[in-house]
Amino acid sequence: MLCAAAALAALAAPASAQSAPADPYPVVVVDCFSAAQVQPEEYILACGDGNNRLVGLHWHTWGAGTATATGTDMVNDCRPYCAAGHFRPYPVEVTLSAPRPWPTHPGVQRFTVIRLLYTDTAPEPVHKDVTYKLVY
Repeated sequence: MLCAAAALAALAAPASAQSAPADPYPVVVVDCFSAAQVQPEEYILACGDGNNRLVGLHWHTWGAGTATATGTDMVNDCRPYCAAGHFRPYPVEVTLSAPRPWPTHPGVQRFTVIRLLYTDTAPEPVHKDVTYKLVY
């Protein structure tokens, strides 16, 4: 979280003509609130209702092209309906990829694809290996 705040603060700072070129900004993942995140401990996948979130993320890599982590996908089973449902844990390997320019923040790259590989069972009807576009 601190890294994300530092990255956003750096966006607001004016560049000095006399300073050496700064290192490129880290690639970020954008959350449901349009905030930049770097190695977040949690990440909401279902922005509309919060019924699916990644928790306990342990990042193994965070690079210019990909980022990898392990953690738990907490999914509401919505039985008998979502408000009365229970969150179930599913161990998962997470890969972020396909960095692209973040249109509202010139000079910042954001990951645009997330891959979830369930290491045990997957929540029904999801396959054990799924890939989603990140559109935030």
